[in-house]
Amino acid sequence: MDMLIGGKHISSEDLQEVKNPYDGEIIDMVPIAHRQTADLAIQQANIAKKDLAEMSAFKISNKLFNVVDKLRQNRTDFAELLSLEVGKPINESLVELDRSIETLKLAAEEAKRVYGESVPLDAGLNGKGFFAFTQRLPLGVVAAITPFNYPLNLTIHKIAPAIACKNTVIVKPPTEAPLTVMKFCELLDEEFPDGVVNTVTGYGSEIGDYLVTSPEINKISFTGSVTTGMMISQKAGMKKVTLELGGNDPMVVLKDADIDKAVKGVINGAFLNAGQVCMGVKRIIIEDEIADEFCNRLVSETEKFVMGNPLDSKTTLGTLISEKAAIQVEETVNNAVGEGAKILTGGNRDGAFYEATVVDNVVMDMDLVAFETFGPVAPIIRVNSVQEAIDVANDTDYGLQAGVFTSDYANAMKCAQEIEAGTVFINKQSTFRTDNMPFGGFKNSGVGKEGIKYAVEEMTKTKLIGLNLR
Repeated sequence: MDMLIGGKHISSEDLQEVKNPYDGEIIDMVPIAHRQTADLAIQQANIAKKDLAEMSAFKISNKLFNVVDKLRQNRTDFAELLSLEVGKPINESLVELDRSIETLKLAAEEAKRVYGESVPLDAGLNGKGFFAFTQRLPLGVVAAITPFNYPLNLTIHKIAPAIACKNTVIVKPPTEAPLTVMKFCELLDEEFPDGVVNTVTGYGSEIGDYLVTSPEINKISFTGSVTTGMMISQKAGMKKVTLELGGNDPMVVLKDADIDKAVKGVINGAFLNAGQVCMGVKRIIIEDEIADEFCNRLVSETEKFVMGNPLDSKTTLGTLISEKAAIQVEETVNNAVGEGAKILTGGNRDGAFYEATVVDNVVMDMDLVAFETFGPVAPIIRVNSVQEAIDVANDTDYGLQAGVFTSDYANAMKCAQEIEAGTVFINKQSTFRTDNMPFGGFKNSGVGKEGIKYAVEEMTKTKLIGLNLR
């Protein structure tokens, strides 16, 4: 599959294999771009700004709705391609398609709501006699650097709001899983002028750096690792940046919690997409009084997972993105066991598969929970009080999302107010998101917010216009 630059399909002498993590088969080949190709994409995106600026919000909204219809019509094909390149079960891929369609609809609606506001200058000294208002204007060119775990939906979260508020876009798809993103950008290109959306494939060390440092790009929207995010923030200069850098999300289970509901929260939160979710349940912090009962029920439910071909509808646990990623998870769990943790179920690897695994007797100085483990692992950390649970929840450099299970709303509000995270859900796991909510964390989880309305705010600049009526 070729890159899309200025409405044209561009290849390269150097090609990269895209492999199915399930069986290692080559799905397709994509170009490895170099700086001159990225430079061409930047030029085309800047040229297209004028064409996009001349389009009305009404027309942009309608065109985005046209893409919604096209994506819905091709839902199954997109989902199958997603499962092939990521290794997630087909039923999860179909859910990602449904969310992607919803996200795109939200952006189409938001294209008509890029509002300014009136400003009462007479509330300030010497402001009487003025009428003033603000406009929200596009930044120009947005570079979207996207991850492999939810490649389609997370890409749409970047490029759809960008276009909705009249920015042109350069997309750097994930190296491991670029195909679904590239195919979607073709749909956008059918509706919008050449150069409004461009794709550049290749390795981040060359292409990503070039996009980040280019003076002709106005914003970077990145989802990925803390290390890369910090490098971007240092190199971006005066560009606006939105960085979503993952999490080490806690799920606090207090002794008065509904245990069955909490177990379901772990099942849905720790093992979704083989645990490769930035807001996934990474640490189960539970009061010791109910921990044994909780673990017994959790093990029983965890053992129901079925590993297999991601295209088989009976498969409920797919592969990790690569065998290398699965080996890293295996080593992290085994190191925790060597330090005193206990595997209650799972713990075995087969190629890129890693079993859904529950690990008890975990403490915060183990790498398993001190850092973000991107795999299907549910680590149990036992505590003796609400305050200890909060302290453990906050004992991390991350602060994306959190979940608290309790029937005591005084404790619920105490946790909600004291846990350091961008979102805290009560009686729901951290692995929950609606595509219209503000999404983004504290600490090393990043800066800025996604969620269509909030992304539009991040992708525009405010101009004040004041009229002296005296």
